[in-house]
Amino acid sequence: MQHLTYQTLDGSRAALSPDELDALAQGIRGGILTAADADYEQARRVWNGMVDRHPALIARCLGAQDVRHAVDFARTHRMLLSVRSGGHHIAGNAVADGALMIDLSLMRTVRVDPEQRTARVGAGALLGDLDHEAQGVGLATPLGINSTTGVAGLCLGGGFGWLTRKYGMTIDNLLSADVVTADGQLRVVSATEEPELFWAIRGGGGNFGVVTSFEFRLHPVGPQVYAGLVVYPFAQARRVLQAWRDFAAGAPRELSVWTVLRQAPPLPFLPESIHGQEVVVFALVHNGDPDEGERLAARVLEFGEPVGSMLGTQPYAGFQTAFDPLLAPGARNYWKSHNFAEIGDELIDALIHGASNLPGPECEAFIAQLGGAMGEVAETDTAYAGRDANFVMNVHGRWQDAVDDDKVRDWARGVFRDTAPFATGGGYVNFLTEDEESRVDSAYAQNYARLQQLKQRFDPDNLFRMNPNIAPAALARTA
Repeated sequence: MQHLTYQTLDGSRAALSPDELDALAQGIRGGILTAADADYEQARRVWNGMVDRHPALIARCLGAQDVRHAVDFARTHRMLLSVRSGGHHIAGNAVADGALMIDLSLMRTVRVDPEQRTARVGAGALLGDLDHEAQGVGLATPLGINSTTGVAGLCLGGGFGWLTRKYGMTIDNLLSADVVTADGQLRVVSATEEPELFWAIRGGGGNFGVVTSFEFRLHPVGPQVYAGLVVYPFAQARRVLQAWRDFAAGAPRELSVWTVLRQAPPLPFLPESIHGQEVVVFALVHNGDPDEGERLAARVLEFGEPVGSMLGTQPYAGFQTAFDPLLAPGARNYWKSHNFAEIGDELIDALIHGASNLPGPECEAFIAQLGGAMGEVAETDTAYAGRDANFVMNVHGRWQDAVDDDKVRDWARGVFRDTAPFATGGGYVNFLTEDEESRVDSAYAQNYARLQQLKQRFDPDNLFRMNPNIAPAALARTA
């Protein structure tokens, strides 16, 4: 094996000897990969097809001791370090050129305790893995809406989905975690053990260490829920969005109704004449009595004159996969996001204007209805800020050909700009793109200074920097 060149934390280049590489490999049960290995190309790929980076090394970890060894190695050699779980983050922070990638994707074990209503989840598990095991005994915890998303990244940034209005955010249901910090120590954190670090990882992203496993609280859910889609023609957009806004204000917490403005995909319940045309879609999930869910869904059908609907009782775990085909890996993606406390008429007009100029058939703007239990947690109880966001918008640019890069990004930035006057000023770190480092401090709002102090304590050299980065307090003062 030859010397291997890598990127250091200060941006310079250095080399590892064959003996040093062998020392790393000896401590990683899943082995290490370099560009010369057959599995390297697949292992370096992440969800966003725009991300095309080449790490110097990939450490395929199978447990916490593998992770400790890799962290120690990176710290000793001052290697640029990235961490991959599901690889789904829009900015592609799981991979960096010339870096050591800690690959957690093989650590997908999920163990459910139905009596205690808890789940112990490996750092590489996907949402679908947790949903599958928990729903087998009629339990669930709030997660996202794409089953191929990694649990780790989703949770560390906050995490929200169909169950958030009833049961809070993903981090609100985190009971404990195992964390490897920059000093190579494995720490068990909870409300009573290392509470400051526990506070920081609930929303602070991957800034404070590598979480190797999570323990979540579970809740009775389904397994059957009342859920589905209602689709309206774009000509009725203002009317139905206003009706949705008014209906959402009084909706029970068991019900979540999200809206999507996009071109209609060729779904079988839609007439062919609407395929490819701009539409307003309402997606809903009711976690409760199916008859009550049907009654509430009937209200959504009365917003206007729908062109199609698909509603009924169905498995919760199945609906969690409903949008996977629209979010498959490999496409080019660029996002812009805002938090909103309310949906006013001027914001509705701005959204309609943006959706009337979609740059491609896969582009969309969606708004998630939140509030409820999420808003009952104090802003300073977790690192996550933005509890005042009753709605979160994601302007999702998605396309296939690099020739359209500028067109789609300009569109997303335009919608972001036009809707900014109505936003809270906060942001959801899981939706921040790689060119939005300037938004990190505002995303954490009043919690940012405390996070910087904790970063100084647990990662003073900023080893964990491939993320929406929180600079250690000392480095921030000298910047």
